[in-house]
Amino acid sequence: MHSKLTYCLPILTLLLVTILSNAQVGYTPGDIRLKSLKQRQALVERSLVNNVKFRNIGPTVMSGRVDDIEANPDDPTEFYVAYASGGLWHTTNNGQSFTPIFDSSEVISIGDIAVNWKTRTIWVGTGEVNSSRSSYSGIGVYKSKDEGKTWEYLGLPESHHIGKIVLHPTDDNTAWVAVLGHLYSPNKERGVYKTTDGGKSWKQTLAIDDNTGAVDMDINLQNPDELYATAWYRTRRAWNFEESGKSSGVYKSIDGGTTWQLISTPGSGLPTGANIGRMGVAVYPKDPQIVYIIVDNQQAKPDTAKKDSLVYAINELKDLSVEQFANLDEKKLDTLFKRNGLSKKYNARMVKEMVAHNQLKPTSLYDYFYVNTGFESNPIGAEVYRSDNGGKTWNKTNKAEIPIFFSYGYYFAKIYVSPYNPDKVFALGLTSQVSLDGGKTWKSMDKQNVHSDHHALWIDPKRDSHLINGNDGGVNITYDNGEHWFKAYTPAVGQFYNITVDNDKPYNVYGGLQDNGVWYVPSTNYRNSFNGNGQTQLEDRAKNIGGGDGMQVQVDLRDNTTTYYGSQFGNYSRSNRITKEGTKNITPKHELGEKPLRFNWQAPILLSSHNNDIVYFGSNKFHRSFNQGDTMIALTGDLTKASRTGNVPYGTLTTISESPIRFGLIYTGSDDGNVFVTKDAGANWELISAKPKKKSILPQERWVSRIFASRFKEGRVYLSFNGYRNDDFAPYLFISNDYGATWNMLGKDLPMEPINVVKEDPKNGNIIYVGTDGGLYVSFDNGRSFMAWNAGLPKSIPIHDIAFQERENEIILGTHGRSLYVASLDKIQEAAPKP
Repeated sequence: MHSKLTYCLPILTLLLVTILSNAQVGYTPGDIRLKSLKQRQALVERSLVNNVKFRNIGPTVMSGRVDDIEANPDDPTEFYVAYASGGLWHTTNNGQSFTPIFDSSEVISIGDIAVNWKTRTIWVGTGEVNSSRSSYSGIGVYKSKDEGKTWEYLGLPESHHIGKIVLHPTDDNTAWVAVLGHLYSPNKERGVYKTTDGGKSWKQTLAIDDNTGAVDMDINLQNPDELYATAWYRTRRAWNFEESGKSSGVYKSIDGGTTWQLISTPGSGLPTGANIGRMGVAVYPKDPQIVYIIVDNQQAKPDTAKKDSLVYAINELKDLSVEQFANLDEKKLDTLFKRNGLSKKYNARMVKEMVAHNQLKPTSLYDYFYVNTGFESNPIGAEVYRSDNGGKTWNKTNKAEIPIFFSYGYYFAKIYVSPYNPDKVFALGLTSQVSLDGGKTWKSMDKQNVHSDHHALWIDPKRDSHLINGNDGGVNITYDNGEHWFKAYTPAVGQFYNITVDNDKPYNVYGGLQDNGVWYVPSTNYRNSFNGNGQTQLEDRAKNIGGGDGMQVQVDLRDNTTTYYGSQFGNYSRSNRITKEGTKNITPKHELGEKPLRFNWQAPILLSSHNNDIVYFGSNKFHRSFNQGDTMIALTGDLTKASRTGNVPYGTLTTISESPIRFGLIYTGSDDGNVFVTKDAGANWELISAKPKKKSILPQERWVSRIFASRFKEGRVYLSFNGYRNDDFAPYLFISNDYGATWNMLGKDLPMEPINVVKEDPKNGNIIYVGTDGGLYVSFDNGRSFMAWNAGLPKSIPIHDIAFQERENEIILGTHGRSLYVASLDKIQEAAPKP
């Protein structure tokens, strides 16, 4: 195979220009993304490794986030499920088994689907609309006329995130699309689009501004000229999320979506103003004069909470003078310390003396507890409004709170009405709720086997007690209004962030998943084959370790059981995964008087390969423990730029790597572009991502997704940046052979897909692997040229992490949407030139 390998590979000049300039100009234009798809295909066609096929090992039991469900009204045992980043799946046996039908598409993230069951035409709007940290952008609309065997691309590349597709009830060529637009950058291509020629052309009929898009729509099936759309103002940056604005509103069209009129005006009964966030709309089909709206109202609640006379509220400690602090009640302070874990080290009298002697500021307690209690703003949250005159006037239906969302309304705000009972209404959020009195009172439908965070609901038009629910844990089905549910979890659609392996026999793969905790699964795990021929449900042997949004995992390879794992924003523990004994929180804590630590959503943790007792941990500082995390010492000050403030932790470390050749040669990377190295185990640190006297080739305002120290050359290190949080899709990949003193760009032929991970082959230093938001790529020449390796994988799938099991010589992929894949490296290493 060596003779077939060529290093003179074509490079798209346009892509190079974009890579070099995107740090300045911002997002990647849609036309360049479309052209880059040809580059991806070229890497597939010239691949020398696609004779080696990946096998999926699940797990399936935790499933993954669902964005939409469409069922056949004449035979509800047939339905389609659209996953946030796991593709489109089809079942004909009521969810006992599924077949993926969208795996040949250029993107796999889905915002909404629509099905014309008379013609069997499927429309897919790509790009999840939930605006979360892993809501991948799409590239427009696809359509299939042969039940998903083939797909036609219909355009709208700048849509990025599509909230709703509405089909005309009698004209298969007419459809409307609610386009929310870019997540991390402004763009004018937001609003409502209409086609009358089956998607060959589109007209933008509702446009508001560069930060306000359409998130939901519904139609009067008796008069298809009458439509409703909800517009949502929201901006997101890596450091701040603004989830409401005065341009949010409800619009109505009476001419088939050609023109639109704002109906959420002062006096209409609907709330208006800067606090209005995401909204959903539902039209009652039997009497379309009845319309429901659910609103994420971000207006702060009045403070009516009862004060606890035994303890201070955190806000009572804000902006105190020295004199005011001296007058605080010591018993109430000591109770506060005890409840928040400070009593062992501090007491009220000691802290008062420290403030009196200027050893602490009088605001130190507020600063400390503000971070560690995690309290947030307390908005009104979900409200439901009803109109009985086609949207002319509205009345709020609920008097009591609807406990489905408060500070996270941007993730939900979906409402549905029974097909034949105007007073039976469903609202989705943290829980799924039903009202039988037109929205006045609400009852939760959730049960123990139903995951929280609900995004989709299908209601049987002939039996409204039969529901199919889509949530962050997959699909649940009920036939009795939610009294009993069963879970349809056969697809392997887990959204992994980070993975690692142990040396057990068979070895285990560990990983943290979006909203589904931390799990481990044997590498020999069984699951459905999804080949359509005699599918048999086999046992999924995955086991749970921790909850929350699962993040990074490390395993002590001396016993293969001592496990370090965590959830969002640095909440990490150490435990014996089998006995659960000795569980201990190991998250570093700041001291009173110090600036609060900042933790990334996926805070990095690393066990030293030289001694597994040594634990490295990243906040905005670098921490080290010599005793398995029992004590964590900060070895640095702030290693980030710390230049941005907002309501999202930012200026945090994202990646840590230690040289397997030399103990104490350690690199860190941050979310704001800083890269540091220490060559003496943390005594001294050098910034290597920017040179003050000459311009660095490294992007300066991009997320460092991975730094990886070579095992073949001491000074060699690989570095990747990810522009996802700027809607910048350039593949930023670099190498240094002198400890980061100088850098060279790699991957000049990679497609426009943000890079999540770069790893070096465990046996051949010429082979490197890159996982992007679109797939896996392999280089045989140390990164100068690449080829795709996607045998056994969907055409496009986010690869968030790569691990190797060296004893078995296997590679493991942690995908964000299709769980785990494993393949042998034997033939890959045989095909590559020897180092």
